[in-house]
Amino acid sequence: MSAVIPDLPLTAAELNFDGLVGPSHNYAGLSHGNIASAKHGGQAANPRAAALQGLAKMRRLLDLGLPQAILPPQERPYVRGLRALGFGGSDGQVLENAFAQSPALVANYSSASSMWTANAATVTPAADSADRRVHFTPANLTAMPHRALEDQQTRRALSMIFKDDTHFVVHAPLAHTPLLGDEGAANHNRLCAAHGTSGLEVFVYGRDALGPKTDLKFPGRQTLQASEAVARLHGLKDANTVFHPQSPTAINAGAFHNDVVCVSNETVLFFHEAAFDDPAVLEKRIKTKAAALGFAPQFIMARADDVPLTDVISSYLFNSQLVTLPKKLSQGGMALILPTQVEETPSTKAFVDQTLAGDNPITEAHYLDLRQSMSNGGGPACLRLRVVLNAAQRAAVHPGVIMDAAKLSALEGWVKTHYRDRLTRADLGDRQFLDETRTALEALTQLLDLPNLYDFQRTES
Repeated sequence: MSAVIPDLPLTAAELNFDGLVGPSHNYAGLSHGNIASAKHGGQAANPRAAALQGLAKMRRLLDLGLPQAILPPQERPYVRGLRALGFGGSDGQVLENAFAQSPALVANYSSASSMWTANAATVTPAADSADRRVHFTPANLTAMPHRALEDQQTRRALSMIFKDDTHFVVHAPLAHTPLLGDEGAANHNRLCAAHGTSGLEVFVYGRDALGPKTDLKFPGRQTLQASEAVARLHGLKDANTVFHPQSPTAINAGAFHNDVVCVSNETVLFFHEAAFDDPAVLEKRIKTKAAALGFAPQFIMARADDVPLTDVISSYLFNSQLVTLPKKLSQGGMALILPTQVEETPSTKAFVDQTLAGDNPITEAHYLDLRQSMSNGGGPACLRLRVVLNAAQRAAVHPGVIMDAAKLSALEGWVKTHYRDRLTRADLGDRQFLDETRTALEALTQLLDLPNLYDFQRTES
């Protein structure tokens, strides 16, 4: 099945790559520091609903005239990884034996967390990089065991989707070392006059791995050293970069990634007062460098007195998508893509209404039901990786992952055919579940025209 990229101006625009929720979506409570994950750990999940909610979000963005693509789910349960730990026999026996010895281990090797593609990689557009190519560095995600399994499969998928080295560079993930903890685009903001112009990349880090020890309740996942390494690999100059620490207050409140308390789009930085360590200093640095790049940034900040940080964390107000609306379908401006929890929380709904009425580019708010993802700690922004592409670069993207209405309908049918509507931690050690997930992923490779995406080999289960 082929798909056509929507008609867009010749100038660069964002193509949002959403994570397709995998069939092993479950609530194992694996992510320390993620309040929602801990709260719902042990409950039954609904993988079918989770995937359909994600596809509905993509359809809404398509309806708004915004192009959509997907990153496919990773192989889970990850039997090859379990084999490397000494479990033997057929694939089904490997899974059952591992589960019998350690259900927690199998839960880590069965996580569907790659659905949150904001953590998949850091992306630098061609307008910012020294060689004028789009650069990707897959995140090593060393802070959490279940996520540290993702980086090589992420690299494999990105290398297949962005294989034209005339336009793209897919780097190796940073080394798995505490010095270089890298959480991807969830700690990376870009400000610019327009997507195709040279921009300012704001790297937000949770800790300086070579600095004094901090007394954080939860881990600061992104290190300064990882952010600096990614900037060097992507050919960024000092004029295009700002490095700034995340607020310990936000981390300790449950903002394990900066995208829980901040989102950016073109000239706008939309954030909470507690998002950054000394936000006034950050604003001054951004203004100075933005002026040299020829644009004036706009700061929209929610004050803690008006929007308590606890409401921000529970509703994921700032884990919204902030997108530029095509003028051909609207009056232009920007739109917020928000979880329904924001609409249901009085302080966050009031702040959104205030923003829409204010003198700024944000003109629309769209509230979407993403409760399955939200219960595991991921909102609209977690589910997408922003990739700025010009016309030639868009044409070089593997077409099988580009969405249109027909492709979304086909994926909805695939989900309804292959996904369970109830999954518990106890189900993860079931060899029948392993067969179901593999059958689903094999069918997906046909829909996306990525026949070699998964390299598992079936053995008698």
